[in-house]
Amino acid sequence: MTAPVVLRTALGKSPLVRALKEGAVASDRVRFDFIEVEPVTRAFRRMTRAMEFDLCEIALTTHAQARAYGKPITALPVVLLRGFHHGALICRRGSALRGPADLVDKRIGVRAWSQTTGVWVRGILQDEYGVAPDAMTWITEEDAHVQEFADPPFVARIAAGQNLRTMLLAGEIDAAVALAGLDPEQIRTVIPDADAAAAAWYRKTGAYPVNHVVVVKDALLGEYPWLAAELMRLFVASKQIVPAPAPSSLTALVGDDPEPYGLAANRPAIELLMRYAARQELIPRAYGVDELFVAL
Repeated sequence: MTAPVVLRTALGKSPLVRALKEGAVASDRVRFDFIEVEPVTRAFRRMTRAMEFDLCEIALTTHAQARAYGKPITALPVVLLRGFHHGALICRRGSALRGPADLVDKRIGVRAWSQTTGVWVRGILQDEYGVAPDAMTWITEEDAHVQEFADPPFVARIAAGQNLRTMLLAGEIDAAVALAGLDPEQIRTVIPDADAAAAAWYRKTGAYPVNHVVVVKDALLGEYPWLAAELMRLFVASKQIVPAPAPSSLTALVGDDPEPYGLAANRPAIELLMRYAARQELIPRAYGVDELFVAL
């Protein structure tokens, strides 16, 4: 019997991959050498800069930027992180901001200009509220995972020792995207009634936002033509072990499977994010789904 292919693998803590990590789902053809990276976003940087992993969770924007700079990786249609982002744009509870139109000429914090949640938020602000990204100054903590990319001139980096949470609460920035660890009593969403706005946006666009996917080195896909299908089988089997979600406002909106795999279910979101990323000049053009993902 042929020895299994061993893949140096970095995946985050999604329940969708727990069975893979724990060995409850396994294969005679593939073995995983799991490398724990905390937070998993640090693995994105290691993958795109040093090709350190054979199989790696990665942000979709990072993957598209990797494609722009010729990194030899291709994604599986496995979405490990997704969600609606209207509520990710926050300000202080007592802020004078009344809505997105008030963001013009303001300072907005985001971990990195290329962060996928930020790309979604800026796309929504421009499409739905008419506020272009360059109408604000974006304050970041770090550069892009893909080393070759340079931020645009209306993006600034915080000084050593600063952090966006403290700056937001102190009024040094006016709003921020996707900041964790804040007291909910101290903040609110910039977009009024963000959940209802997100639901209406979904019904309009059909896009259920994709954030993290899984990539494989092209050399391995070429050497083992069966590998992509076997990996998909394993990821699907691991997902199927996760208990079905209880009925909720989310399942009422998107259907009984709030974590869909495959290109058909995710194509509207992928295509929209590529349009947003190209318009924000994160990538040179909006890549087609088939340029980024394995055809299965």
